[in-house]
Amino acid sequence: MSLAVSTTGSTTGTPGRPRPAPPAVLRRHWPLLPLAATVLFLLAPLPAGDATASGKVGPADAASLLLVLVCAVQALRGRARALTPLAASVLGAPAVGLAVATVTAGDPYAALPGFVRYLQVFVLVPAAIVLLVRDAGEFRLAAGCFVVLALVQGAVGVVQYATHTGASYQGEDVRAVGTFGPGDVMGMATVVAYGLIVATAAGLAPGLPRRVRRAAGAVALALVLPLVLSFSRGAWIATLGAAVLVMVLAGIRRALKVLLALAAAGVVLVGGLGVGSEMVAERLTSITQVSSAPDQSVTDRYTMWAAAGSMWRERPAAGVGLKGFPAHRDGHSSLGLSSGSDTAGAGQAYVRQPLLSPHNMYLLVLSEQGLIGLTALAGGWAALLALGLRRIAADGAARGIRDCGLIAVGLLVWQLTDFLYADIGGPSTVLTGVIIGLAAWWALPAPEPRTAGPAARPRAASGADGR
Repeated sequence: MSLAVSTTGSTTGTPGRPRPAPPAVLRRHWPLLPLAATVLFLLAPLPAGDATASGKVGPADAASLLLVLVCAVQALRGRARALTPLAASVLGAPAVGLAVATVTAGDPYAALPGFVRYLQVFVLVPAAIVLLVRDAGEFRLAAGCFVVLALVQGAVGVVQYATHTGASYQGEDVRAVGTFGPGDVMGMATVVAYGLIVATAAGLAPGLPRRVRRAAGAVALALVLPLVLSFSRGAWIATLGAAVLVMVLAGIRRALKVLLALAAAGVVLVGGLGVGSEMVAERLTSITQVSSAPDQSVTDRYTMWAAAGSMWRERPAAGVGLKGFPAHRDGHSSLGLSSGSDTAGAGQAYVRQPLLSPHNMYLLVLSEQGLIGLTALAGGWAALLALGLRRIAADGAARGIRDCGLIAVGLLVWQLTDFLYADIGGPSTVLTGVIIGLAAWWALPAPEPRTAGPAARPRAASGADGR
């Protein structure tokens, strides 16, 4: 068999070393197929008129469960990366808070679906990614899937705006929602923002080839348009904060160039071509009108935030239990809360969707899981951010894969900022687990291999994670 490989393979720069045949590449990287599917399966359109898809198991969720299964098999076979005690603690701590919130809930059986969902997104999927992604090349492959998803969903969103086939916004069907539909108006904005952050980080990374950086910069500029047409204030704020941080980490000179390019693109799109100028201006103005003249969506949000705080004060340690916010909402809300939000357009008839969460991840966790759950979850996220920033600052051995650090930290900062205005829900929720997993891969490196004996040298030479 070795003879067949050597005669069919063509040599690269080194004599006598054949280029790996496609089957060999597939055999090496096949555990990543479920990870790629978890991201790319979100390209599939939701059934027309289905506004309840957020509570169902979709193809991306099924792929994430397959990812966890593959990770378990690889770990049993000794082919997964090792975890340091710190990594095991950070990744496993949320399970403790989830268990406590489930057991102490008024109805543990009703809380069980929430336990499974949180365990999937915040424990199992991130841990599987940390264990399966072996080097920087595989990390970049996973990050590239976000760019593909963002480009396709963004293109669909731009067409929706141009043809008036999007979700209803201010009486017109112009809101870009991609294939997610009006039942998940944040879905397209989220995945486009993910792709924009990845492209921005790749465009600024000094270690990548110039042609790659230029292509990534062009992609980032292209994704600005669908993000603007999503009319999502929270996504705008989170993207701006994450992009500025990535620029600063990459270098002030590069940051200034990118900011000038983005400003020029904004002037051309909104000022010159008039793309959604009035609607965008109105949406931007509404950000500053949270106290003087808030719209009903802002009023509902503040009312639900207050309700979440009231639930926590009632049960500060463990909260009201997973999936408990809807049941306790009316008992802790004022009369200013409306009965729901209106959704229509993009192939769906008018539907009144109930408000079942406070649209703030931190307050949702605090109300349903108490201080125990919030400390376990948010404490782990803060640890990943601090360790990721420290690894970028340390430079050294990580200099050749600095782009991975910029991507990981940028995505994590976007998610943590967006959690101030949103919480988990909808088909794109599973991507939150992927984001945390990529951030943990960067922040929690694998243990250094032993080099004391000759048997350990091949492993040390290949590297466990490319770092």
